[in-house]
Amino acid sequence: MEIKYTVDTPVRIHDILQKNLNISNRLLTFLIKNNLILCNNSVCDTRNYAETGDVITIILGYDENNSNIIPTKMNLDILYEDNWMLVVNKPSGIAVHPSILHYSNSLSNGIRYYFDQINLHKKMRPVNRLDLHTSGIIVFAKCSYIHEQLSMQMQAGTFIKYYYAMVHGFLENSQGVIDLPISRKANSIIERCVDLEHGQKSITEYTVINYLKDKNCTLVKCKLLTGRTHQIRVHFSNIGHPLVGDSLYGNDLSDFRTNVTLFFVRFYSSSYK
Repeated sequence: MEIKYTVDTPVRIHDILQKNLNISNRLLTFLIKNNLILCNNSVCDTRNYAETGDVITIILGYDENNSNIIPTKMNLDILYEDNWMLVVNKPSGIAVHPSILHYSNSLSNGIRYYFDQINLHKKMRPVNRLDLHTSGIIVFAKCSYIHEQLSMQMQAGTFIKYYYAMVHGFLENSQGVIDLPISRKANSIIERCVDLEHGQKSITEYTVINYLKDKNCTLVKCKLLTGRTHQIRVHFSNIGHPLVGDSLYGNDLSDFRTNVTLFFVRFYSSSYK
């Protein structure tokens, strides 16, 4: 697991690492300290200049301590995998991270077990997160560098997430934008609410996919322009169309046992010389 960069014009190695490869100061300090940056296969001083044709190698396959996560065997639904990332389909009812209530049965526990099987000794680095009762795609970066790059893509808006949700009733418009600020509900550590005075800016774009007339429900595709906790659930509940099965912000239905929000992601991998 390494990155090779061929120099096309004389430049300081440090500039290549930070400006061309977008390596953070934190990670760069670690790589330098552990002699993981090479120029023409020799450990180099990043303050030096590289000449045209030189090959800079960044070694990222070093082992990491992941003993804080208990390995638990799971039937993972792996959608995609390469040397840099693992993309899995998380079912409803499983947490992404270990916690007091999910100490050994979170998705990260299953990923740790899988990493052990393929002899990959890396920390668990989910790039995105989903609620316990939300199913959908989770991307795990296999090293710190890829986690940084995908996180930057999320901030820049090139890592795009779409959510599918079933809501009560029939939405009048086939597409629209819900622009309502959200804040934590008073005296609650879990619930959020629309708060026009003190809430954070929260914007959800949606498109109607289908009307389920026999269930009096609408399937919508959502894109979050902001990432507030419970944003989709709070927004649709506020406009009178709570998510089906959402007992926190709406009314549960016997026909649906859980929140059926789904999502997928589209992202762009960087290319290097």
